[in-house]
Order: sequence, then structure tokens, then C-alpha cells
Amino acid sequence: MKTLFASLAAPLALVALAHPSIAAAPQFQTDAPVAFMKDLSSGAILFERNADRRMPPASLAKMMTVYVAFDLVKQGKLKLDDMVTVQPETWAKWHGPQAGSTMFLSPNEQVSVANLLYGIVTLSGNDACVVLAEHIAGSEQSFVERMNRTAKQIGLNNSHFGTANGWPDGGVTYVTARDLADLAEHTIVDFPKLYKQFYSRRDFTWGKTMGGNAITQANRDPLLGRVAGADGLKTGHTEEAGFGFTGSAEQNGRRLVMVLAGVNSFNKRADESVRFMNWGFRSWQAKPVVAQGKKVADAEVQMGSSSKVGLVAPRALTVTLPAGLDPQLSAKVVYQGPIKAPIKAGQHIADLVITSPDMPVQHLPLVADKDVAEAGFFGRAWAGLTSLFG
Repeated sequence: MKTLFASLAAPLALVALAHPSIAAAPQFQTDAPVAFMKDLSSGAILFERNADRRMPPASLAKMMTVYVAFDLVKQGKLKLDDMVTVQPETWAKWHGPQAGSTMFLSPNEQVSVANLLYGIVTLSGNDACVVLAEHIAGSEQSFVERMNRTAKQIGLNNSHFGTANGWPDGGVTYVTARDLADLAEHTIVDFPKLYKQFYSRRDFTWGKTMGGNAITQANRDPLLGRVAGADGLKTGHTEEAGFGFTGSAEQNGRRLVMVLAGVNSFNKRADESVRFMNWGFRSWQAKPVVAQGKKVADAEVQMGSSSKVGLVAPRALTVTLPAGLDPQLSAKVVYQGPIKAPIKAGQHIADLVITSPDMPVQHLPLVADKDVAEAGFFGRAWAGLTSLFG
């Protein structure tokens, strides 16, 4: 397989940016040792600092636990109304001040999967994580093995998990900011309904005080209520990791994902997170480049009933540019090819790559405009001959 470049169906008309001006990427100043921001609408990386440095995630690891649970719910292997029993030994281990954040579960209590997920996402309950892990896989260790398999499947190649809740484990558990952003993106894209249901809740009530009063705890997400369109994801803190946060917000069709890690205080994490996300929306703008369904180019097909397939935009494609500027852009279609049949209409088989001096490279998806069946015997034989002598 080799990388091929296709001629654009309408070369510079795709990026109709009149009066191009010189542009440099907007700068963001922060003391955070690790910072990363991606615009999911265009794929542009707006900011990165030490994005591939391995670091302890603290409670940010719980995003992986939730992703695994969401995946099982989507497959029908786990139901939100399934009831789970809190094992006394699990309660004993994850109860009290020494056990960190808690949902305030009780021994032998019956609690639904849905409420455990609220306890993990909204309350960051270490107890809820382990109880859910044991319910799903029989033991926390077996669940952790599932976490790591799933992480590899979705491309988190620089992360490893040793616990279900991110409790310090001597370096066994590590992540990177880039992987955390990818995990957030997968959660939002793969499970939009579950993400909306569980990640934007402002508070959650579970458990009772010694006096019998209900315990309500607020979501620690620093963006909720402070940044328009904010709807998740997760904070984390340990002495080793410092204060960290992975968050997302959507405004006017643009969705950003951000990661800050290693911040030295609770208040600094909150203020920097709000400032970072606001910078992402205010300093950058979306610019339409291809309308939904528009054909951009043709790709070569190998061993197919047709020698070519059209490449179309699966949605309205946009690029992310500095606010108020229209820099000169260049576009090319890239794919690994020739693409082998069979191909399904709507299958992602190529990318429109947008480049501009001093700007982040942006990769926009292109999909097949039709089904292409595998060629019959004579067609495959002829293709083999032409390949042999070509």
C-alpha cells in the first residue's frame, strides 16, 4: 500500500477565502506544565505543550472506566437498570477519609449501574468505580485488563491502566494529554446519548450523614456554568499528579476538547481551564470549505466492479482559523491506495488535508459516494494481469 494524492474536483474553489492575509497561530500563555486543545469540528490541534509526556492521571483514569461501561451498554451486555450489590470488603477498602473521593455507598447496598455511573462521573467516587468494575468483570484486576484492551483498540497507544479509579500505584498507571483528549473524543462521538445523559450533571445525591441527612455533592467540572456549551468530562487530583482536567464544550457547531495537567491548586485549575477554553473559542473561528455531500475527488479502486469511487464530504467540513483572518490555504486529498474493494457508501477512505504557513495541519474525512462490489473472477484476473505487466 502507498499513499496516493488525488486531484481535487474543484481545486481552490474548495477553500474560497478572499483577500488572504498573513496569519500566525494565536498564542496562549499558561503555567500548566501539560496542556492540549483540539477542535473536533476540524481536527485542528490548537495548542500543545508536553502532550506526549507520560504522567499519572489520578481520577482522569475514570474516563476509561466509563468508556468501557458505555461500550458494554451500547452492545446490550450491560443495562443501566441492572442492580449491583456493594461487597462489604470493597466498601471497607474504599470507605473513610483515607479512600479519597467517595459516593458514600454502604455495605450490601443495592445500587443501579446508572447510579454508579453518576457516582463516578459527577462525584468521582473511588468506591463506585471499583464496585462497577467488580460487577462487570468479577474483579477489579480483570476489569483493568479490559480497560487496557479497549484503550489499545481505540488508539490510546501511550497509556496504561493499573486500577479502575486512578488511585496511585507506583507508576503502573500512566496516560498522556493527547491520549486523554482522544479518549474524550471517542466518548463523545461513540456514545453521544450516554455522554449527554451522564457527563453534564451539576450535582448528585447519594448516601446519608450520620444524622440521616441526604448527601449532595457538586460536580467538580470547572467549566459547567462558567463556559457556554460546557458539558463534561473529568477532573483529577493526587499529590503525585497535581490538579488536572479534561473538558469539552460546544458553541455554534464547534466542539473543543482540552486537557490541563500538573496545575498546582484547585482554584488555579478552575481559572486556567475557563481561560483556556474561552481562548479556544474566541481566538479561533470556523470557516466552511466543503458542503455536505459535495464530491471532492475520485480515488482509485483495486479489484472492484468500478475502477474509481467518488470521495464526498460526510458532513459540512470546516477549517479552524485565527479569528478575523483569512489566510491562504492549500488542500490535497490523501488516501492509502489503490483502495481495495468491496467498499461501502459512507465508508471513510480518504482525508482532505488542509495546510497553511504557521498553522496547524487539519485532516478532514472524506467518504465513498457509493458501494463498490468486489470484481468477479475475470475482473480480478484482468486486474492481476495489468498489475503484473504494468
